[in-house]
Amino acid sequence: MSTTSIKELLLQATEEAGQLLLEMFGRGIAVEYKGEFDLVTEADRRAEALITDLVRGRFPEHDILAEEGDYGVRGSEVRWIIDPLDGTTNYAHGHPWFAVSIAVEIRGELVLGAVSNPCQKELFFAERGAGASLNGKPLRVSSVSTLDRALLATGFAYDHKTSQANNYDYFTCFQKAAQACRRPGVASLDLASVAAGRFDGFWEMKLKPWDLAAGVLLVAESGGRVSDFDDQPMALNGKECLASNGQLHAAMLGILRSGCRPHAD
Repeated sequence: MSTTSIKELLLQATEEAGQLLLEMFGRGIAVEYKGEFDLVTEADRRAEALITDLVRGRFPEHDILAEEGDYGVRGSEVRWIIDPLDGTTNYAHGHPWFAVSIAVEIRGELVLGAVSNPCQKELFFAERGAGASLNGKPLRVSSVSTLDRALLATGFAYDHKTSQANNYDYFTCFQKAAQACRRPGVASLDLASVAAGRFDGFWEMKLKPWDLAAGVLLVAESGGRVSDFDDQPMALNGKECLASNGQLHAAMLGILRSGCRPHAD
């Protein structure tokens, strides 16, 4: 199957949704709660509608997995995985760090991924076997080889105040082992930043496929490594994600194999 037309639509949808989010940003949009702490806004829904309308208009037979809506299963060998607004809490509070993340699977394999950072005018793109880029320039992971020189990123699930598997223990361990840790609140951009060499590693638990799909392809195509906390292949519907520049993977695994993990919760 040729991916050229799919790739063109992927880039168009990612850029147009990012522009929509930027136009709506800071306007005092309505905010609702899907859970005690899990937000959704009018911008999430409008961006998702823009993307899914483009996909349905061009490829009505394709499957869609998206954060806000249920689009059924059509049995296609092509599936779009869509996060229309990653970083909704940042967005709702007026913090200019959020993203659009879209990936495409063909026959169960991630083949295309794009992440837009509208406020920074950055578009990350990856194609399986063809590398990754930022605004058209090739990406490469960092060469940092020891944790004490590493800048790491992570996040905390929405149930972190009530769940025993809350990432606090890992965060403490990595803060002690690494040069520094950051918690920006946008998993897709954390992964894109690993791909770009801005972060040297990233770990998180309880993420959804739309949080991960485009970002993990970016890391892989930039020369990095992605796994679960046991160094097994990471499933998009799994509960653990470790992404690194490769050189730090073993050291990070050593920390992640201890502590309170999601499946123990």
